[in-house]
Amino acid sequence: MASASKKVIYAALIGNALIAVTKFVASAMTGSSAMLAEGIHSLVDTGNQVLLLYGLHKAKKPPDEKFPFGHGKEVYFWSFVVAILVFALGSGISLYEGVLHILHPEPVTDPLINYVVLAFALVFEGGAWYFAFREFSQTKGKFSYTQAVKRGKDPTIFMVLFEDSAAVLGLVVAFLGIWLGQVTGMVYLDGIATFIIGLILGGTAVWLAHETKGLLIGESANQEVVQSIRDMAKQLSGVTHVNEVLTMHMGPEFILVNLSVDFRDGLPSEVVEECVATLDVAIKAKHPLVKRVFVEAEARWINVAQITKGSRPG
Repeated sequence: MASASKKVIYAALIGNALIAVTKFVASAMTGSSAMLAEGIHSLVDTGNQVLLLYGLHKAKKPPDEKFPFGHGKEVYFWSFVVAILVFALGSGISLYEGVLHILHPEPVTDPLINYVVLAFALVFEGGAWYFAFREFSQTKGKFSYTQAVKRGKDPTIFMVLFEDSAAVLGLVVAFLGIWLGQVTGMVYLDGIATFIIGLILGGTAVWLAHETKGLLIGESANQEVVQSIRDMAKQLSGVTHVNEVLTMHMGPEFILVNLSVDFRDGLPSEVVEECVATLDVAIKAKHPLVKRVFVEAEARWINVAQITKGSRPG
């Protein structure tokens, strides 16, 4: 999973860096605010890919005394930072430039340069988008794309996919703004296109922040994994009841499991220890992402409210 994430990020990084330079040059030569917004967009995306790679690198650090469960959540933190940067820099600057050029429109000189740059950018962005889409499709399994995003515990791939999708859409808007401005003579359309690009980036940033927030706070494993662990615990001969199964993703490839089970009364301590060891091995064998399992022996919970209600005189 990590290697796939890196391939997607490197592809997007190279493409965005090259595109950003050409967009800025085209903007300086023609005076197009939409092209400037697109240049800012590509520059922000380039920086974002660097941050995602940094997060993946930091996440590899082994556990230590201060971080006993490792540094896997570095990926989630830097993914959230990326979402904030898309909103603050990409969207904020584009919205500002859009309003500025709507209030004080300037004609675009030599739009042919913009068209050439946009065409090349669409090819590069489209290639990066296809690469990210292909990787995401391979990891989503039987689920829909929306379900895969909600279930996904590695935000790096779908973040790049969302960014590239916004980039392709932004290129189309920039082209329409420049072309319509040239055809109609309404020079402020370039500014409107810039403003729309800012809205696209803002919407993308809000969505990315929403999807990474839960992972950063401490999201549980997918329900299928939780139910599987519960069923495995129930099958142990010494266990009479499974009270709760608590899980948390400490990183894309690290699930922490805490089980509360009720062992059969009178069970010798050595048998309890054997049950715990057997369960630990079985869970990790079936679910390789589970790295740590904690089992707590606890009597079966009783719903006090129901007992009180049932014993209340009629």
